[in-house]
Amino acid sequence: MSCATGIPDWSGVTLETFNLTLLYHPMLCTACTCPLTIDGYFLGYMSYFPSLAGNAVFAALFGLCLLPQIYLGIRYKTWGFLISMSGGLILEVLGYVARILMRDNMFTNTYFIMYLVCLTIAPAFLAAGIYLSLSRLVVIYAPERARFRPQVYTYIFIACDVIALILQAAGGAVASVVPPDSPSLKAGINTMVAGVAWQVFALALFALLSFEFWMRVRSSSSSSSPLNPAFAALRARRAFQPAFIVAIFLAGAFIFVRSVFRCAELSGGFNGPLANEEVTFMVLEGAMIALASILLTVFHPGLVVGAEGWAAASWKGGGKGGLHVPGDAEKTSGTSGSERD
Repeated sequence: MSCATGIPDWSGVTLETFNLTLLYHPMLCTACTCPLTIDGYFLGYMSYFPSLAGNAVFAALFGLCLLPQIYLGIRYKTWGFLISMSGGLILEVLGYVARILMRDNMFTNTYFIMYLVCLTIAPAFLAAGIYLSLSRLVVIYAPERARFRPQVYTYIFIACDVIALILQAAGGAVASVVPPDSPSLKAGINTMVAGVAWQVFALALFALLSFEFWMRVRSSSSSSSPLNPAFAALRARRAFQPAFIVAIFLAGAFIFVRSVFRCAELSGGFNGPLANEEVTFMVLEGAMIALASILLTVFHPGLVVGAEGWAAASWKGGGKGGLHVPGDAEKTSGTSGSERD
């Protein structure tokens, strides 16, 4: 983005007066020879140069979240959570690095497509980590009170996530290979929108089923199905209830807000107003996913539930057997009877 004499003043340039060769072949342009837009016509892939500081902050933040996710995932053997969170955070880092590299490549699609695809599909991986937690919560509280068996919740939401990823990746692949004026570009964008919209639906369904399960836990008779006694000490910990539970659902809410924004943004096309407002993007895309990532790192299930608890809460583990919650063994007595409802 650097020019020896500074970025030229393009205010007096019109489509009629601009170099026709560069107008019809914008891939030949540089920041020194072409404006990003002329009279509403896009030569660059966006109408602004991405902020170096803002995108560097987000890239660093997601990188800082990635390191403890890898360490904690290995230490506490939360393998599914590790894979989903690491995949999402790596894509987030790559997406923001691509936005930084775009500053010198605004007229070619190499880094634009990298940014677009990475930041579009990354939250689907983060959402998978949230979905995996729901089946564990069902086991920790009362599997008998749930509408579905714990594994069914996992199957439903992982299937939804796979569908969202396929649609988003397929749309991104089409958008990456067709020219900007191709009719197929619109089809690629629509496919990406469908993928993000499906993710919105999945998150809304997750919230609905989670709320329904919580109401069943709160309203069912204690004499008919008491809470799982194996996790009484865990449920007594404030780090778990309410902190971990609130963190999981707040993270889901942040990803939901971001997904609604991306639906609206992509629906307007790459040249639409929302796709060319960096402040809006930074708040509703970057900040939302950053907040979700921070919550899912600070309240990592390994730190809160522990390796033994996470394994025991798996539907494969059956949620049975005595558990030792580090630092809370003394709370086990006197809690199982008082929290049956």
